[in-house]
Amino acid sequence: MRLAVLASGSGTILDAMAAAGLPIELVIVDRPCAATEVAAGHGIAAQLIERESYGPDFDREGYTEKVCAALQEADIDLVAMAGYGTILAPSIYDHYAGAILNTHPALLPAFKGWHAVREALAAGVKVTGCTVHVATAAVDDGPILAQEAVTVLEGDTETTLHERIKTVERRLYVDTLRSICRRGSVT
Repeated sequence: MRLAVLASGSGTILDAMAAAGLPIELVIVDRPCAATEVAAGHGIAAQLIERESYGPDFDREGYTEKVCAALQEADIDLVAMAGYGTILAPSIYDHYAGAILNTHPALLPAFKGWHAVREALAAGVKVTGCTVHVATAAVDDGPILAQEAVTVLEGDTETTLHERIKTVERRLYVDTLRSICRRGSVT
């Protein structure tokens, strides 16, 4: 399978994927970020498809079509979101139905959205974790492929808890992707 990774940040998940030997053909970023340097360090092509607006004038559909065109040009079979900060338009799920994966720092369906770790701490839960799921047009709502719990420790802050979740996330996401690549399909 030909894998693409969508990233927006430091590239730590991307680094774990590449170090594990996953067949990453392309990295797409939506803003200048360290993930492009991580890709270069592993000899992987990276493409900036810059999101030019974060306001109400953002053309989500037009942006999504640019991402889809880049994925199709690279003949991508499977897409892994790795801290990608842009919610794509539903049209991408027509192009890549069931073939876009995401990782989320909570045990879905609990604590959907961008502030999952903060919300878990505010709720006073004793256990949270991470989820690998099939991405759909509904954010953090697709079929769950893998989950692993992480205990919330006394005195945890959003940063300390998130770092422990990321450690599990990098392993769980890589293992899930490796299994899918061996099978040749998500299902």
